[in-house]
Amino acid sequence: MAKEKNAGGGKTVEHARDPKAAARFLWRYLKEFKFLLFVALALTIFANTFALIGPRLSGNAIDAMKGKGQVDFDTVFRYASMMAVFYVVSAILSYMLALLMRSISQKIVKRMRKDVFDKLMKLPVSYFDKHMAGDIISRVSYDIDVINTSLSTDVVQILASIVTVVGSFIMMVRISPVLVIVMCVTIPVSFMYTGHMTKLTRPRFSARSAKLGKMNGYVEETVGGQKVIQGYACENVYTGRFSDVNVEATEAYYNADYLNAAIGPTVNFINNLSMMLVAVFGTLLYFLNYMSIGNVSSFILYSRKFSGPINEAANIFGELQSALAAAERVNRVLSESNEKEDAKDAVVPDEVKGDVLIDNVSFGYDEGKSILKDFSLHAEPGKLIAVVGPTGAGKTTLINLLMRFYDPTSGKIFIDGRENDAVTRRSLRGSFAMVLQDTWVFGGTIYENIAYGKKNATMEEVVNAAKTARIHSFIMRQPKGYDTVLTEDGVNISKGQKQLLTIARAMLTDASMLIFDEATSNVDTRTEKLIQSAMEKLMENKTCFIIAHRLSTIQHADEIIVVNDGRIAEQGRHEELMERKGAYYELYAAQIK
Repeated sequence: MAKEKNAGGGKTVEHARDPKAAARFLWRYLKEFKFLLFVALALTIFANTFALIGPRLSGNAIDAMKGKGQVDFDTVFRYASMMAVFYVVSAILSYMLALLMRSISQKIVKRMRKDVFDKLMKLPVSYFDKHMAGDIISRVSYDIDVINTSLSTDVVQILASIVTVVGSFIMMVRISPVLVIVMCVTIPVSFMYTGHMTKLTRPRFSARSAKLGKMNGYVEETVGGQKVIQGYACENVYTGRFSDVNVEATEAYYNADYLNAAIGPTVNFINNLSMMLVAVFGTLLYFLNYMSIGNVSSFILYSRKFSGPINEAANIFGELQSALAAAERVNRVLSESNEKEDAKDAVVPDEVKGDVLIDNVSFGYDEGKSILKDFSLHAEPGKLIAVVGPTGAGKTTLINLLMRFYDPTSGKIFIDGRENDAVTRRSLRGSFAMVLQDTWVFGGTIYENIAYGKKNATMEEVVNAAKTARIHSFIMRQPKGYDTVLTEDGVNISKGQKQLLTIARAMLTDASMLIFDEATSNVDTRTEKLIQSAMEKLMENKTCFIIAHRLSTIQHADEIIVVNDGRIAEQGRHEELMERKGAYYELYAAQIK
């Protein structure tokens, strides 16, 4: 499996080159529609069989013309009428086949998208930390669309080609085995050439899909940070970087397509050589009275039908390769390991008091590089624990471990005397309410966003939470109040207002433990004080962890933990730490200055 470094953010885009695995992956979905596929196969056979009768009837019609003034018009018209009927029936069956295959492909794609999205909901946070959002989106949208196109059109063409080639070959053998031998001189050349080009182009189509995912990821990253980019006047920098990514994607497309483009004309040239040999030897056989002119004509038509699908197969070969590459990428997502399952004896606690013990925990996101080192902490029920320290010290990592987004490399975390992996992950996370620095609201009403954390929340409960979070008056100024629809990611409200909404959401959640990761970073000082008083009410009788950069907001904490280089440098109350004049005193003095 190959990996490519992402120019946008240092993450990797992987691409495997295993078409057999991709084909098996697609068959998992196709086999659910065995009956419909059988009907499609039957339609293909009948549609192409009716079309194959035409050249034979054409030869019979030609043989009915003995020469000038010796034309059996009744026979000619009879065969011509039969040809028209067969071709009309063939067209109708082909149309029915196209509709059926489109229906099958849509059902498969619908199921595939659901499977991928369900899988994304089960993947651990580490997967999203290591993969670009744009690349993931590309697999759900573009790659599955490529599969859809291939299933609805390419599969039909392949089935039709097989029937046409086999049927044409049988008819040619019946007409003239000698001419079949002549025509078959060039067939091995076509297959050898196509097989050789297959080996060359397959990895190029895999690379093409990977490069497109990389470009989508870069675009998604750039669009998400557009305000910052314009604020720092870095448009030219990102334009230049995109040019590099765009060139890579374009070159990947060209490298795949220029070889694929050569297949069709080359195979067509080989087939034309075959036609030339058939025409020459067919003429000789006619003059030697071994064949009628009608049989020569029929044989040439059948030889064209025989070679045509081979040429068409070469033309759709690139699309198939692209579809297989897309299937590999989608299959790679579905093959990822889910978040670690709960232990078989994991329980759902009846009540969570909020006694948290972190015992000699060490952890690192990358092997051999620890973020937290022998970290120990005890938070008694109802206590407020503030975690401070320089950037990169391990504060947010501590939250990730408490929520079991990651598991410790060593050491244990206990909740109410139980190891945190002894309770179900769902119940553990349900015991916490979170307000993060990176606020998140979704496309929906304000009511839905606040009620997100509590099932069947009433309007009265939502309003009370909003009032406590000091966001109610803002909501009532909106055109539809609590029914006002927020756009995706809440771009039609300010960051501070989004943060107030997430605080209201946390206030509505019936949790015994709270996590605040710099929860007031996007509000003004006056609003911050209002929220502080609201938070104090919210935190009553609950174990709280606050990650704070503004030290003025955590002076009332029961215990302040100063983290530095993954270890606890100091801990105690505000007054005690100030008297020691250690690490906390230096942080506080630096902020005052």
